[in-house]
Amino acid sequence: MAAENWGEAFRALLRHEGGFVNHPRDPGGMTNLGVTRRVWEEWTSHPANEADMRGLTPGMVEPLYRERYWRKVRGDELLGGVDLAVFDCAVNSGPGRAAMLLQQAIGVWPDGVIGPKTMAAIKAADAKATVDRFCDLRLAFLRGLPTWPTFGNGWERRVEDVRRQAKGMVG
Repeated sequence: MAAENWGEAFRALLRHEGGFVNHPRDPGGMTNLGVTRRVWEEWTSHPANEADMRGLTPGMVEPLYRERYWRKVRGDELLGGVDLAVFDCAVNSGPGRAAMLLQQAIGVWPDGVIGPKTMAAIKAADAKATVDRFCDLRLAFLRGLPTWPTFGNGWERRVEDVRRQAKGMVG
């Protein structure tokens, strides 16, 4: 289905995530290429300082993104375009939240696990309509976060860009 979309989805993600950031209001703290210090330390099994975080490269973080986010949301099996929207959300809000929003978008009980029932409903769905519903639900979730006043404008631009690009990827 969408296995060939991994590279495009990863590049799109990096365009949104940018470089090194350490915003005092960001609960993720020190981040580079969208990878928080905590996630990097878990991935590498050792502490990371600011120099380590600043030194991250796309090649270093690609395996982490593929394993911890793309594979967790079964990106290789999702419809083209839906894969990008769900993957981007998984990175931004966690794979469980992304799975629940996808399930809500396709009318499946939102248990946060993309299992056989969810996959069957995805394969029967219209990809462009699913992308639209998913992005609408994602924005509604983000608007409810206490950090929306600080980061909302950027998140809204990101979700709308993901929506546009994802709909362009629909086969």
